[in-house]
Amino acid sequence: MQTILSVNNLTKKFGALTAVKDLSFQIEKGNVYGILGPNGSGKSTTLGIVLNVVNRTSGTFSWFDGATSTHDALKKVGAIIERPNFYPYMTAVQNLKLVCKIKEVSDDKVEEKLELVGLLERKDSKFRTYSLGMKQRLAIASALLNDPEILILDEPTNGLDPQGIHQIREIIKKIASQGTTILLASHLLDEVEKVCSHVVILRKGEKLYSGRVDGMLASHGFFELKTSQEEALLKYLQGNASFGEIKVESGLITAFLREEMKAEDLNKALFEKEILLSHLVKRKESLEEQFLTLTKTQTN
Repeated sequence: MQTILSVNNLTKKFGALTAVKDLSFQIEKGNVYGILGPNGSGKSTTLGIVLNVVNRTSGTFSWFDGATSTHDALKKVGAIIERPNFYPYMTAVQNLKLVCKIKEVSDDKVEEKLELVGLLERKDSKFRTYSLGMKQRLAIASALLNDPEILILDEPTNGLDPQGIHQIREIIKKIASQGTTILLASHLLDEVEKVCSHVVILRKGEKLYSGRVDGMLASHGFFELKTSQEEALLKYLQGNASFGEIKVESGLITAFLREEMKAEDLNKALFEKEILLSHLVKRKESLEEQFLTLTKTQTN
């Protein structure tokens, strides 16, 4: 797997404040990475450093094979790290053609990129007539004009309404399906869970986790159970080493698994004990639940 970006022991201090602390992670080709963390966790600072707009205090980073200078490497990067800024009195096509001149790339893909972000029908509309979501989509089209190997987005759905958020997420998935590596910073767990294959979780500039979203914890999920024989069911679950924490709320029993178990196997075992269930659902912990578990185990 080709490494697109390698970050090693990166630290950034602003006076007494350490915004990024000893941060290391790698971005491999063809994946969608999320840098996840609350506001002030160092996400934007990290992106600023690797894009050469913020000076690092210590540590290193390298693009692609490591032999490419950052200046040359950034020609293969598309990035949006600030609010879209285009000329309001110019159309989408005119604005993108101007971007092509600045980037010194051909303007023959302007309409292709507008179509990709769903703006081809509004290509001759002036930028000032665009909604916030359309402006963000135009910015993505702009970042794709040089056919980058990696697209970097900082809080791409910030300030958008639910429809705008959905459109941006679908565009990100579409771009990723065409083979472009994506790195996005977000404070939204839901966003990372829906669009990212990998995640780097930051808190106060420190890495809590780096890896696949679905492997964030060795979570085997949990069962939601209901029965009229609640006491007998609880006794069975509490005496079974396969189960960890067990919660009871309004007649719903939630039993967290310590190891893999199929719903049909549990149902059969309970049936043999003459415990009949009126409700049995197996679920995986959401990223939010895993994130909260992870941050709970960290010292402040």
